[in-house]
Amino acid sequence: MESPLAQFAIHPLFHLPMAGYDLAFTNSSLAMLLAFLATVVVFMVGTRKAAVVPGTLQSVAESIYQFVETMVEDNIGHGGRHFFPLIFAIFTMVLFGNIFGLIPTNFTFTSHIVVTGAIALFVFCLVIVAGVARNGLHWFSIFMPSGVPAYIIPLMIPIEIISFLSRPLSLSVRLFANMLAGHVILHVFAGFCVLLAGLLGGFGIILSLLPLSVNVAFMGLELLVACLQAYIFAIMSCIYLRDAVDVHH
Repeated sequence: MESPLAQFAIHPLFHLPMAGYDLAFTNSSLAMLLAFLATVVVFMVGTRKAAVVPGTLQSVAESIYQFVETMVEDNIGHGGRHFFPLIFAIFTMVLFGNIFGLIPTNFTFTSHIVVTGAIALFVFCLVIVAGVARNGLHWFSIFMPSGVPAYIIPLMIPIEIISFLSRPLSLSVRLFANMLAGHVILHVFAGFCVLLAGLLGGFGIILSLLPLSVNVAFMGLELLVACLQAYIFAIMSCIYLRDAVDVHH
């Protein structure tokens, strides 16, 4: 049987040689493109003919928009309104990427730490650049919380710096690990169904209903995790970006 990790392998669909490099269009690239197109379809088609009584797509589009808007307002504040497009893009990209990955034979690009790490690193760098641009050198005071006794400061500052530098790692690993583990478990239980049916014949088919039912239940749980991880990634990005807007909060 195929290894549970084989589903995460990146394969080129066609090659694009350029300046001595192969800029191949891969299954990961295709998955990202599909997630982008799904976002465009939902929001362009859903809001093209807005009605007082919204249809399905309009309801989905408006719900996602209002959800992200509330998230930005509650966690960054009014001063972070200009970060809304970024948080909206991150949330929809991760959400549709996670959900599309649950469709059999589809590739889950959020299960690769190079993808989640790139997004997390971008948010991390943006916090520093926007924080310094908005607050000047005073922004670095986030590494020295107010009210801390002077004798604790030499210990507190290194701890705060390490905590700050660990943000992109924790943000990226959380999403990548959850997607990776969930898809491995789904593959393992699907493998049990095939093995039981293949080794024991008709009786095995009956026995395979047990791992199949577990897989169906776990698929529902994975759908919940897919939505929850998109929310966590977006809200943690908001919390980190708040440091660029409000130095001491």
